[in-house]
Amino acid sequence: MAESTDDNQEISAITSENNQSIIDEDEEVKHFRKVIGAFLYYKILARNRIRRAFYSYSRLSEAYKRLVPKYETYLSQLLKCIDQNDLLIRQILSGCEHLFNNYSMPSSFNNMNHMSTEQDSLPPPSGVTSMDMDKVKTTIKQFVRDWSKDGEQERLVCYAPIIDEVKRRFPIIPTTNEDGTINNLSSIQILVPGAGLGRLSWEFARLGYACQGNEVSLYMLIASHFVLNKCAQINTHTIHPWILNFCNNVTSEDQLRGVQFPDVNTATLPPNSRFSMSAGDFLQVYNESNDWDCVTTCFFIDTAHNIIEYVERLWKILKPGGVWINFGPLLYHFEDIPNEISFELSYADLRTVILSYGFQIEVETLPIRAGYIKNERSMLHYEYDCVYFVAVKPKDRNDL
Repeated sequence: MAESTDDNQEISAITSENNQSIIDEDEEVKHFRKVIGAFLYYKILARNRIRRAFYSYSRLSEAYKRLVPKYETYLSQLLKCIDQNDLLIRQILSGCEHLFNNYSMPSSFNNMNHMSTEQDSLPPPSGVTSMDMDKVKTTIKQFVRDWSKDGEQERLVCYAPIIDEVKRRFPIIPTTNEDGTINNLSSIQILVPGAGLGRLSWEFARLGYACQGNEVSLYMLIASHFVLNKCAQINTHTIHPWILNFCNNVTSEDQLRGVQFPDVNTATLPPNSRFSMSAGDFLQVYNESNDWDCVTTCFFIDTAHNIIEYVERLWKILKPGGVWINFGPLLYHFEDIPNEISFELSYADLRTVILSYGFQIEVETLPIRAGYIKNERSMLHYEYDCVYFVAVKPKDRNDL
């Protein structure tokens, strides 16, 4: 686990070394460049949508146009917000090539720097799909959930009970070092798979626990590296997460509004704290038996192709007496994706599987209503009735 300090050195040595033997290096390079290409294409994609709105407005009769005289001004403001998002994206990408085996930045990074309005209709870079662009838009919104004041309520609903449970089960008892200083660090090791932009993992490290976040999405990893390592001041960046949401807006200003982040100084971890982020698929990266004191899964277990594999692996990697804390729904991510294996269980059946492996469920609460990157000002809200449980691997069990 990479160590961190409080002097704003890189706190997460994101590498893919754990799964080098599984993914061909050429494929990794190709994927890295595709992700960069998708981020860079965001501006063109967004401007295309605004061009469509301009065109639709132009087709209105003059009588209709007089009813909404400020509409073109509003669209022009959206274009400015897109430019601001694009500048932030380029800040996020700047220097990220060193994160994964020193891959070189694709030439498109420079070629797209001076894109003119006439070039807005360019097709996406080779290999970039609509699904990739959805991932870019989701990553932009993830800054709101994990690192802004706007996302505080979502974090209170799902992160707070997990953190409180960890603090209750693994209290940090300060000790005195040989030099007389107080040591508030814990030897308890916590794993957070599906870490996203890293807020929950960072909160554990801030409290003094040894924590590693794991994330398979390169979109999330690049964005998390930026916020964790290059945002040492509070609310220094503004992002416009809702500009491509044309439906269910109460006012045009709600669509235009910016969100500031981060709401904390991410460089303020305790001296000598242990915090890192690992890149790769959870099942490929983590296979060491009896390795972790605690694993927390928040909006994660439904990312499995086969959720039983997750339960089995969690049982294996937890130490005897180890704790698995879960919060989230069962929105199986591969359920409607063609040519992808997806095995779905109801929560009742999943609970039976968890008990069958030997876990003891000591805390269980459902349903708990929770949103996910929800736009509070939208006329449409998606919420989940989530399950929260705490499952313990008994101290006398280390089989499987």
